[in-house]
Amino acid sequence: MRLHYSIALFILSATGTHSFTAPASTSIVKPSRASLYSATEETTTPTDNESETTTKKTLGLLTFDLDDTLYPVEKVINEANDAFVKAMHNFGFDGIERDDIIDTARKMRAEIAVDDPKRAAALSHTESRVMAIRRQMETKIFLRSLEDIAADECIPVSQLSSIILNNAKIWAAKRVSSSVVQAVYNAWEMERHHASERHLYPEVIDAFEQIKKDNPNVIIGAVTDGKANPRLMTFTLAKYFDFCTSWEDDQASREKFFQELSDTDSDSDLKWIYEAAKERGMDMAELGKARGKKDATDDIWIHVGDDLAYDVGGSSACGAKTILCELADKYQQTARHRFDNTDEQSASWSIVLPRELEKHKKMNDDAEKHVDKRIAFITALPEAINEILEEST
Repeated sequence: MRLHYSIALFILSATGTHSFTAPASTSIVKPSRASLYSATEETTTPTDNESETTTKKTLGLLTFDLDDTLYPVEKVINEANDAFVKAMHNFGFDGIERDDIIDTARKMRAEIAVDDPKRAAALSHTESRVMAIRRQMETKIFLRSLEDIAADECIPVSQLSSIILNNAKIWAAKRVSSSVVQAVYNAWEMERHHASERHLYPEVIDAFEQIKKDNPNVIIGAVTDGKANPRLMTFTLAKYFDFCTSWEDDQASREKFFQELSDTDSDSDLKWIYEAAKERGMDMAELGKARGKKDATDDIWIHVGDDLAYDVGGSSACGAKTILCELADKYQQTARHRFDNTDEQSASWSIVLPRELEKHKKMNDDAEKHVDKRIAFITALPEAINEILEEST
């Protein structure tokens, strides 16, 4: 059955149907650009019977990457893929394995990349998975129809004519319901959020509580390249986050970014998503003046993430201070190990192609100079934030 399934996938394709090794120290390299968030609070400190006016920076906006920054993405994706298998089974599509959705999505992106690499790179995670779910369904229906035809004709499937194969392919595509495809994807996405809550790093909640205690007026947002949304994680993260900005919110900007990415090694082209997050933070600060905060739009902005190119390079280009999460082994981070060998697909959960990994690795190297702080443990996050604020005074 698996052999027939692989043959069917080949027929359908043919007929057109966040290595980098963290340094041991936590060295700080300050960016040359001045922060766009630069509000100060004046305080008076008595010295030798005189009052000395000093300034203290405040944290206005704090943004986070999600995958492999607040929870281990590999575990989360694997459990979401298990939900995909169960949903496919419930709709009558048996014999699907957990990694089939990833393998199919990757193959389809590779097929598209042959003729249009920019379009393939610009596909969102949602688009890729919906396409893969549909392909899985079409393949199953296609295979079953071939087996039925072969049984009627008393000949092997491999001896069916190309006309029969093409007609069966067209028939299978018409038999797939868009509402069923969406229902399977919804099951996948729902489990992704549930799994993220189950596998949230144990120290995350305590860290957020301390950050909110130290910075009661801070606005906290998420910046993600997928559909993960902490506002939907009602049992854990929802109450700490004010907004979530996704790469999938603005498809036109996403496509423009990937077109630029194919022609440049610069992480400055990653700015658009962080500019969008910054604008949302500023808008919320204006609306949140009832919190008693004044001039909130000029405060320090810090972004926290695990990816050098995207999290560090992209956010620093917009004026953010950066904290790179290169976490200890106990956290089971996997994203950065994608770059251990860019000739291969080193992360089983990822649909990124090797060519894209090579470009990403170059951008990682360029972003190194924009790291303000590195942390190996989530418990160190509040202190790292406070150090950035002190050093920015």
